[in-house]
Amino acid sequence: MIDKELLEILACPVCKADVKLEKGKIVCTKCGRRYPIRDGIPVMLESEAEHE
Repeated sequence: MIDKELLEILACPVCKADVKLEKGKIVCTKCGRRYPIRDGIPVMLESEAEHE
């Protein structure tokens, strides 16, 4: 779904922490925000994020 190299360079736009792929979403390892992936493209916008 998401290229491993891309995932390694992405960071949470809010707290700048690393992210991981979990259940089809990009998840921040620090603040827990969950960013959707649409058509194979991560939507890394704070307004699109789901909070834990």
